[in-house]
Amino acid sequence: MAAGADADTAAELQPTPAAMLREEVLAGLRRKPRSLPARLFYDSRGAALFDAITRLDEYYLTRTELAILHDNAASMAARIGAGSVILEYGSGEAEKIRLVLDRMRGAAAPAAYVPIDVSAAQLERIAAELREAYPEIAIIPIAADYTALEELPLPPELAAARRVAFFPGSTIGNLHPPEARDFLKRLAASCGRDGAIILGADLRKDPDILHAAYNDREGLTAEFNRNILVRINRELGATFDPESFRHYAYYNPVAGRVEMHLVSLHDQLVSVAGECIAFERGESIWTESSYKYTRRDLDELARQAGLVIADRWSDSEEMFAVMWLVGH
Repeated sequence: MAAGADADTAAELQPTPAAMLREEVLAGLRRKPRSLPARLFYDSRGAALFDAITRLDEYYLTRTELAILHDNAASMAARIGAGSVILEYGSGEAEKIRLVLDRMRGAAAPAAYVPIDVSAAQLERIAAELREAYPEIAIIPIAADYTALEELPLPPELAAARRVAFFPGSTIGNLHPPEARDFLKRLAASCGRDGAIILGADLRKDPDILHAAYNDREGLTAEFNRNILVRINRELGATFDPESFRHYAYYNPVAGRVEMHLVSLHDQLVSVAGECIAFERGESIWTESSYKYTRRDLDELARQAGLVIADRWSDSEEMFAVMWLVGH
């Protein structure tokens, strides 16, 4: 932006969210292989579909992690400590943190819980519920895309409090390794030298289990995947026919990740924000990666981010892990 621009001009020069979405989507569809950012899954319909997916028999991830949190919440609460500030990135319904907060009552309570998510309406509803359930804890919701959040607008009285980032689920697996490393570095910087990170990660396992989890019998994951095209149609005036794309998910053992794609069933032309995109039969749009880790992978990821795994909680079958990360 040119120096000396006035406030009105500066505001006009800033890209709108719609313009940013347009550029992001078109950039992904122009490249080969074509791709779309996985965060676009989570409009209201996508969020509802994902919630239904987490309850499927095949989808082991959520129930396994919830069991780990339930069984080890007291240990995690002790690690966090009274008077800390808990920052949850991508808080959603804040279901998992409640298992920990239930163990931090009275004198053991944190100073504040800060849920960070893009939906302001959802955040306000969840914040109201949490204030009623945990009146001794300051609830400070931040409506923002946590992947782009540079600073945390916390009250001055919390500036000196210890910070603990809470990042459960397997979202770290949606980032390619260099991205995951950089994201953990940013979390560590936000928490400061005496801070810590509670991180969830999915572990490598029988490929048949992974295949079933991403190709459920009810077809909900396929519907969830194609819904990204429905969203682009709605928000960018695109002309995708979702039924002309097949959900295709498989485990790539060399890369150690599940890949989700939408495969064009025939040659077709699609208009996206006024630009014509040509798809050949069999050509795919890569919509998500979900990396699965070994213990060695996780140790190395932490090391690259300047962190060390100081504690680790898992289930008896080693399906999933929750870790306590601190600086070297």
